Amino acid sequence: MILVASPLLLSVVMTCTSVCGVAVMLVGMMLAGQCHDPTPSAAAVEFAPGAAAKSDQQVLKELVAAFDRAEVAVQQADLEALMLFYENDYNYHGLKRPDVRRVWTEVFSHYGHITSRHLFSELRIVQDGTGKKAYVTCTGGLYGRDKTSGRFITIDSWVSEVHSLVKEKNGWRFRGNVPGSPSPPPTSAPHHPLF
Repeated sequence: MILVASPLLLSVVMTCTSVCGVAVMLVGMMLAGQCHDPTPSAAAVEFAPGAAAKSDQQVLKELVAAFDRAEVAVQQADLEALMLFYENDYNYHGLKRPDVRRVWTEVFSHYGHITSRHLFSELRIVQDGTGKKAYVTCTGGLYGRDKTSGRFITIDSWVSEVHSLVKEKNGWRFRGNVPGSPSPPPTSAPHHPLF
């Protein structure tokens, strides 16, 4: 008996392998995040092999610096400093800057010692007539200590989300979802505003 793999079967197997790999990375990040007390440090940003071309290394450094500034604001529960990270026209599937402000206000009221982790698996840079944009595919999580129970928990997590950013004179800022991307499924969980 001779078995022949069809291109469709091969594609499905490769897709499942990629999804499983990302899921394993996410579970590992979540477990690692729950096994330590948070410390006041910059965002834990890691890069998958081949996430960015050598020519994009400067942009990658700038993006990490932007995430670090946002992380410091999150750790200090400094809403005003954090809101500087969001573009004025921010739009994540209909959620605007005032919605992000409300979500972060709720997060800060319920959780302390907040940290985040990000694994960048792809970086795409686009230069057009309106400026430079970055699309960063990211798997990660937002963690904190519940102020009521005192337990360190995962506030939110995401797999292969695309951070859409724009470069402005003061640095990189979140602009929302990638135009044309599918809406997330309805859920009772609060919106995670780091997109």
